[in-house]
Amino acid sequence: MRLARYDGGKIGLVVDGGVIDVSDIAGAATDGSAPQWPDTAPLRLIRDFEKLRPALEAAMRERAPVPLDSVRLETPVPWPNKVIAYPVNYHAHGKEMGANYRAKNQGFFLKPSSSVSGPNDPVELPNVPGREVHHEAELGIIIGKECRDLPRERWHEAVFGYACLLDMVVRGREERVFRKAYDTFCPVGPWVVTADEVEHPDALSMKLWVNGELRQAANTRDLVLDIPGMIATASAVMTLYPGDIIATGTPEGVGPVQDGDTIRIVIEGVGEMNVPVVQGNRGMTEVFAEPYVPPIVKQELTAK
Repeated sequence: MRLARYDGGKIGLVVDGGVIDVSDIAGAATDGSAPQWPDTAPLRLIRDFEKLRPALEAAMRERAPVPLDSVRLETPVPWPNKVIAYPVNYHAHGKEMGANYRAKNQGFFLKPSSSVSGPNDPVELPNVPGREVHHEAELGIIIGKECRDLPRERWHEAVFGYACLLDMVVRGREERVFRKAYDTFCPVGPWVVTADEVEHPDALSMKLWVNGELRQAANTRDLVLDIPGMIATASAVMTLYPGDIIATGTPEGVGPVQDGDTIRIVIEGVGEMNVPVVQGNRGMTEVFAEPYVPPIVKQELTAK
């Protein structure tokens, strides 16, 4: 199934003919009113999915869809307990960044849930003169059940589904989480594809374009720390909860975006997002008061 969130917190199933509203089954807003805050209906749906599956399947048979282009898709998991991100998880990206470590020996970091946005929400560039904001295309793993210390051979028990994800970052040497924490710096969508629909998550093609220019192209078979390893590592440290998101790392080809750009990400068997970029007038802080001078290999190359 493809589970989407749209039009102010409604939840739907994406089918060939459009979107089928299953908000009543999922316990989400159905009358156009604002969803509860925080909007945890998607988390409860993920948690209770197997119990609700018969009703969802019946809705697919019995309810008429509305055209996909008639709704506004929103991020499918708006309030994850945490976003777990693995840095430098492709060797080629590590080389372009001049990093001498990889995810296998570095571990993960956390992005705030407030950075999560949807496929139709623009990435807002902070007003930090002299700094570049870079795109990073990633596969997002959506956790499906509460678990702790899950061994890698049972990794699949934790996975609910997959989504496209962009991990935006202000380039610099400051604390990584700080530079990746801005609102809108984690677009996720356009929906969640349940794990049973993705036969080989370890062999998915992923591409990213900016204004039609291909910037990134890779396959998840090239991950340094594979999906079982990421789940085992994260669950060894902390409890994973339904709706938690794992950002699996980005391949080589990261680069800057500017006001007016459109970022397109496509992941085989998962989906596509076309995310606009706008320049904001906020976000400056004294941390960025000093000008940034490379060496970050990638930024040196783009400056030439």
